[in-house]
Amino acid sequence: MFVGRGRELQKLEEAYQKESFEFAVFYGRRRIGKTTLIREFLKDKPAVYYMAVEGTAQDNLTGLSKAVMAQTDPGADAPVFRDFAALLDYIDRLCDTRRIILAIDEYPYLAASYPAISSMLQSHIDQHWKDSKLFLILCGSSMSFMENQVLGYKSPLYGRRTSQFKLRPFTFFEAKAMLPGFSGEERAILYGITGGVPEYLSRIQTDLSVDDNIVRLFFDESGRLFEEPSNLLKQELREPATYQSIITAIAGGASRLNEIATRTGLETSGCSSQLNSLISIGIVRKETPFTESVASRRTLYRLADNMFLFWYRFVRPNLSLIASGMGEALYYMAVKPQLNNFMGSIFEEICRQYLFLPKIHAALPFFFGDVGRWWGPNPIKKCQEEIDLMTVQDQSAWFGECKWRNEQVGTEIVETLLERGELFSYPDKWYTVFSRSGFQDTVQKRYGDNSRVRLISFNEMDLE
Repeated sequence: MFVGRGRELQKLEEAYQKESFEFAVFYGRRRIGKTTLIREFLKDKPAVYYMAVEGTAQDNLTGLSKAVMAQTDPGADAPVFRDFAALLDYIDRLCDTRRIILAIDEYPYLAASYPAISSMLQSHIDQHWKDSKLFLILCGSSMSFMENQVLGYKSPLYGRRTSQFKLRPFTFFEAKAMLPGFSGEERAILYGITGGVPEYLSRIQTDLSVDDNIVRLFFDESGRLFEEPSNLLKQELREPATYQSIITAIAGGASRLNEIATRTGLETSGCSSQLNSLISIGIVRKETPFTESVASRRTLYRLADNMFLFWYRFVRPNLSLIASGMGEALYYMAVKPQLNNFMGSIFEEICRQYLFLPKIHAALPFFFGDVGRWWGPNPIKKCQEEIDLMTVQDQSAWFGECKWRNEQVGTEIVETLLERGELFSYPDKWYTVFSRSGFQDTVQKRYGDNSRVRLISFNEMDLE
């Protein structure tokens, strides 16, 4: 069953209907659903689909030749073109009078095996395809390659693409369609441990409980996600052992560059370079307080991929125990009691996503384009403070607090948020408290009629 990606499909269909040359670039981390989206788009259309392989140029020439001939002359013995030049010349003739899609998946493998291919594609686009009916798709999982060698200004293909699609994990609200039969809180947990990645969400069995699914995926030596992060790093990076140490340090609470370097035993400069590599492939993100520039000295590093956060916090330190058959006991005794704590940052993310649901965003007190965390000194109390969510537009500011707790939120939580808002001098301020378990009666009585303070329970959010 195909789920989500409605906006992307609509844009692709609109481009396809134009009957003019189109060049779409797809990229995003592995397992994110790029191939699934492309195959859904190709349904019932004249299309050549080829997934490049890690191999020689001849391997890819043979595979692409067969894919082309299977579409243009099905049933015939598929000849292999003598070289890529002859193959591309043949495609020139194909797209002169009819609409055809040429989709090359895992394009970085093809380019690695035959480096001249990007320049050859550029030449055919400029000299022939730009006036043809060809719809060209290049897709890749190597984020750095696609951004630099396909979309980058030094690439031969720079400026030729007509659209690009950077696929990201599903939001909680998009992932709901893949988790029927679970309660809202259960869906939130399953979203958190999979990071919203479609491939991982598809592995959830709806006839099993949340606990059984987690044990089956992570805490069993044969589980689909038992070694997944480690395997992904091996595919994406050289010397993955060092990166493993960096991610482990961040998952364990180290967030500043010097802390991460100290825990890993790396030089600060080398650690910084490797953090940038992890940022480029979407595993780590660099954060600064919302009101400060990216050059802030208070920069923090966090894991951007929540499945990595779960795995490095709970699975990697216990690989031997899980391999010995103790994974289920480990989960129930040591991991499940910590799920609420793990879900704290996940709930902040869900709340941020909630704000950008169209009808929610339209009803907010002012328009804004970004939301982030803030942390910094409180000069009055002489201590450090933190605000989960914050946004600013002109003279207006909005502040949010997110609580994933078993107990209802009391007045002290709201009062603390109001107090922290006073650290900022914006004349117009609004506040929202999000709560997993709702609010005490005293909170409802004191703030229920306050137009500047909104109280939103998770049940209310989950109905959206």
